[in-house]
Amino acid sequence: MAEKKLIDLYPYRQKYEKPEYLLLRRAAGHIYEGQWRMIGGKVQENEYYWQAALRELKEETGLLPELFWAIPSINRFYEPGTDQIHAVPAFAARISFDAKITLDDEHSEFDWFPIEKAIKMILWPEQRRLLELTEHILTSNQILDDWLVSIC
Repeated sequence: MAEKKLIDLYPYRQKYEKPEYLLLRRAAGHIYEGQWRMIGGKVQENEYYWQAALRELKEETGLLPELFWAIPSINRFYEPGTDQIHAVPAFAARISFDAKITLDDEHSEFDWFPIEKAIKMILWPEQRRLLELTEHILTSNQILDDWLVSIC
């Protein structure tokens, strides 16, 4: 079985100088049905990880980021069904506060959450950890230039 290449993406917006995180609820009949999740997906052939993250953001929400950066950590997990260990790059995308969201059919609803609530909504421990790391980076204003991804 070919190894899947995956991405995680954590969209956020600034509300009164505090980050809020966009979570999407998975629709009935889709993997992770009913779960609140950040954006995730598979990397297509001949696609960079960062390109997959941008594509998934656009496909799942219709959004484009104001700022796009690689979180300096990865989501690692074991998938029993395929007997694979995944190392999943994580990205963050700052979204305009007044951006309009158009959900795809894989999701039934969305909402913006402060970190405390977002952590409670996400079920996967590594994704909660990445959210907390993103919050720390944002609130300490420490996005390094090395992490920025140029999307022009």
